[in-house]
Amino acid sequence: MRLEPVANPGIMRRILPPMLALVATVLLGAALARLAGADPLAVFGLIVKGAAGSRFALLETLNRATPLIFTGLAVAVAFRARLWNIGAEAQFFAGGLLAVLIGLNLGPLLPSAVLWPAMALGAMAAGAVLLLGPALLKLRFGVDEVVTTLLLNFVMLLFVSMLLEGPLRDPMGMGWPRSPALPPEARLPRILPGLRLHWGFALAVAAAILIWIIDRKTTLGYEMRAVGLNETAARHAGMPVRRVVLLTAVLSGGLAALGGFSEVAGVRGSLTLDLSPGFGYTGIIVAMLALLNPLGVIFSALFVAAIFVGADSMSRAAQVPTYIADILLAFALLAMVLALLTTRYRLRRA
Repeated sequence: MRLEPVANPGIMRRILPPMLALVATVLLGAALARLAGADPLAVFGLIVKGAAGSRFALLETLNRATPLIFTGLAVAVAFRARLWNIGAEAQFFAGGLLAVLIGLNLGPLLPSAVLWPAMALGAMAAGAVLLLGPALLKLRFGVDEVVTTLLLNFVMLLFVSMLLEGPLRDPMGMGWPRSPALPPEARLPRILPGLRLHWGFALAVAAAILIWIIDRKTTLGYEMRAVGLNETAARHAGMPVRRVVLLTAVLSGGLAALGGFSEVAGVRGSLTLDLSPGFGYTGIIVAMLALLNPLGVIFSALFVAAIFVGADSMSRAAQVPTYIADILLAFALLAMVLALLTTRYRLRRA
């Protein structure tokens, strides 16, 4: 048997495999719940209730989805142009670090209307620089960006750890490795008073819409898709492949770093080593579930966030391990990759 490309896949071929992937994920979740000794329907009901059963639960899901939208967009943008950015975690921390540095130093000097854009732009610049390095190594020496971006995750985490144990350590932190708290003027305001949902969520949705416009309505978006589909053909067509790859790196790294800015300024208020429980890696799942569509990233991020938030509630109520959520998302990613493969290729007897 051999794989044969499908020239023009029909509407059913594009829709049916992803739907079957989601059905398979639900069936696996039911089997795992039964294996853990719980009623599958009750487990799914508790997940839905924990994620959207109250105003607090729903807003907490939106809050958890905010950094996932940013990292999912970063991965989707890069993967569209075949720039395999596995370093969104490092860019996320870089954005959080620059946001804290700018907020702490300029907070007493600037009004909030100026300070927030300065923190966001500084964070984006840090993330862009962090991905430009691997992109330049790929273009100049053919170095695999999967390796360089993946290793930068550990380098960045260790660098932040060094700063939090040294010059950025909060003297009032009672030994806890964290930065000093941001001043009030550097914090993103809440959308609803008394709840944790902040205006970073609105920024994430606006970023997704903007990226969709760039992808579908601009020359840069067309060039990014063309380079991703066939770099050699794009080069022969006269497209500036090197410039497209570098602009993709700037855009992707900046988006992931915006997630760090929103988490620091909107939720945490300071930089800590547990700023990200894996938002950068989960962004890969979000992007793949969205089929690399910027608007789809919003819904896939909400889905992933609902699984995590609902799993926490479900675990407490049904005494079922929260690791079921991790297994479900990992299987959903594998199933979606297989679905994409069957959408574009079919098996033929050799």
